[in-house]
Formats: sequence, C-alpha cells, structure tokens
Amino acid sequence: MSAVPLKVWLEKDGALLRLRLARPKANLIDAEMIGAVFVALDTHRDNPGLLAALIDHEGPHFSFGASVEEHLPERCEAMLRQLHSLLHEILGWPRPILVAVRGQCLGGGLELAAAGSLIFAAPDAQLGQPEIKLGVFAPAASVLLPLRIGQARAEDLLLSGRSIGAAQAAVWGLVSEVADDPAAAALAYFDRHLSARSAASLGLAVRAAREPFAELARARLDDVEALYLEKLMTTRDANEGLRAFIEKRQPEWKHC
Repeated sequence: MSAVPLKVWLEKDGALLRLRLARPKANLIDAEMIGAVFVALDTHRDNPGLLAALIDHEGPHFSFGASVEEHLPERCEAMLRQLHSLLHEILGWPRPILVAVRGQCLGGGLELAAAGSLIFAAPDAQLGQPEIKLGVFAPAASVLLPLRIGQARAEDLLLSGRSIGAAQAAVWGLVSEVADDPAAAALAYFDRHLSARSAASLGLAVRAAREPFAELARARLDDVEALYLEKLMTTRDANEGLRAFIEKRQPEWKHC
C-alpha cells in the first residue's frame, strides 16, 4: 500500500494541478483519501496561474467507492460530513476539474467524479452506484446525477444499483470522451482548449457556468445527508445490509 493516499504535483509550467489516487487497486474514498483530496484542492484554490486540475488514479480501477466500514452507524455521520465537505469544495473550486477513469468507478468514487467538470473514461470503465444493494442509498449521487444526466437516467442507476459502461455513459452525457488512455485524452483537452486561456477569465467563466448547479447541489446535499442519518440509518435493513457485506454473506431483509 502506498504511504500516501494521493499524489499531488503541478505540471504544464504550473498551470495544471495533478491529483492521483494512489491506493490501488480499490482506491477507496475513505477518510484519509477524502482529507488528502480536500487539502490539495484547498491549498491550490487561490493559485493565480492555475488553469485546471486533473484527477486520475494508479491501478486498474478509479475507485471501488467509499469504505463500507465507515458507513456503519457509529462512523457514518463523520464520514458523510467529511465527504460532503469535499464535494462542496469541488463544486465551488474556481477552475475546471477534469477526471480520468479506468475500470470500476463506483459509489463514492463516482460521486467524486460527478462533482467535477468533465469525465474522460476508458472503454473498460464501469460507472455505477451500487449502494442500494447494501440496503442504503447514495446521498451525493442522489443530488448530482439528476442534475448531470436527468431524472429518469439517474433513478435507473440509483434504484437498480447497476453499472453502465463508458460508451453508454457518454451517450447519457455523464462521460465527455471515451479514450483508450483517458488521462492522455484529458491532457490533450487541456492543451487544446484551456492552456491558452486567461486564468482570471476562466475562473469567472467556471463560476458563471457552474454556480446554479453548485448552489442547488450544495443545498440538496444537506437534505439528503439528514435523510440518510435520521431516517435510513434507523432502519433495521440498512444496518443488516452493511454488516452482511462486511461478513460476506447474503442480507436477510425484513423490510423495515
């Protein structure tokens, strides 16, 4: 396991912030990973020469999602609030955030990606929100996906727990480009479309384009967080589903 969950550096003469999830193969979006991404983005928020950020990953998979152990009742409040604080930071970050995805991009991993600007995906990428299979729901995705891909498509993913491939995600508008090397495709996009821009003007353009989306998402995140903590986690089945996953057995639903 890598000593650090996230690798951070600047390239393109300091105009591009690189963030690389560095805990393969799962790249879990756990407390340590969330904290590292938050610090990296916050540290570079006021960098005047920065034009964009690119989030990619080591290993074959972008992320298997959040740590199931951190979803248990005694830990889920702290986990959700930390994750949602990170998503607030991403939603309000003053430059485009590009995301490059291979393999599995699930749960909290897809929530992280969906909060960014553009997703570049490899043909083998699988994107989904499997939380309902564990007897819970995906709070942030319940907000972000309807805004990004429409209500019916979002409900399909959120209520079924199924994953879709990169090609279908592109048709739905969740993925911007499918490429054999998604990080290279994201870098090419940066070179073609962002590298010659004024950082000051680009920052204001990001604000103009994203502010309605970001404001609605931030407001709704508070609502779904309360629904998750105050309603869902008081049900028997939510706790059964999480513990069954950890214990590697089939859950026994009582529908209450």
